[in-house]
Amino acid sequence: MPMGMVIAEDLWVPLPDGFGDGMLVVYNPALADDRPGLLSLGPGTAGLVVRNRTQVDAELLAHFPDLRVVGRLGVGLDNIDVAACRARGVDVVAATGFNATSVAEYVVACLLQHARPLWQWSAAVKAGTWRRQAAIGRELHGKTLGLIGIGDIGQRVATRARALGLRVMAFDPFVLPSHAVVRDFGVWLAPLETVLETANFVSVHVPLTPATRHLLDGEALARMRDDGVLINTARGGVIDEAALALALSRSPRRFAYLDVREVEPPGPADALAALDNVCLTPHIAGITEESSRAVADYVLAEVAARVRG
Repeated sequence: MPMGMVIAEDLWVPLPDGFGDGMLVVYNPALADDRPGLLSLGPGTAGLVVRNRTQVDAELLAHFPDLRVVGRLGVGLDNIDVAACRARGVDVVAATGFNATSVAEYVVACLLQHARPLWQWSAAVKAGTWRRQAAIGRELHGKTLGLIGIGDIGQRVATRARALGLRVMAFDPFVLPSHAVVRDFGVWLAPLETVLETANFVSVHVPLTPATRHLLDGEALARMRDDGVLINTARGGVIDEAALALALSRSPRRFAYLDVREVEPPGPADALAALDNVCLTPHIAGITEESSRAVADYVLAEVAARVRG
């Protein structure tokens, strides 16, 4: 009997024609919310493809005795017990780098939107208001962008920000002063406290680990400039959201662009959603037409190859 593959979450693009020839392929995004249904498909399944909602844990692995590989349609692995997979000899494939450009461009969009909120003034003009002085924006040139984490995505943000004339500083304890991002890209390294106190814009680019959970807590957020702008496209848990809501309510000149949340989707009693100085998007920074196709093509090909041995 052919080994099977289960795709338990949305690819965001059509499944390629002829994919999985000679293989049993189940593509059902509803399985992300149907745990019993997903577990029932375990026996005989050698490849499992997920995004960020399916928990690949010890329970799931116990129901998938023939599993060889787990494919992650994205980068973060916080929903996958990598150690448990390794112990069972299950490979984990992530689409590292394939959505990095999309995330970097999202950050640039936030910077430009904050400096020149064109949609806001378009709505005012369409409503009959012509307030040129009130609509004066600010230049990004000469401002400072602080990066928390300067890995693949952080470096792509840095090069784009430098092209716009921003100064770029970064906190990353794993990057040495000899790194090309410092010597060639003109980024200067600084302690977290200095980045928060100095930067006009702070963009988060670290994975969610025990060491980074609530890295930006109340004490850290209090160090930000009174007009500081926070952008998070990493993981919601890196920021203490209760502390952020308090900091933003106390300092209306501050602003936050949040693409990721501690709980996704957030509940109806969302303190951040009630604030005017917050922009919320539904975890889409890395999802564009181009990145979705590239991520799906890579992950599907790698998982299929491992299923076939």
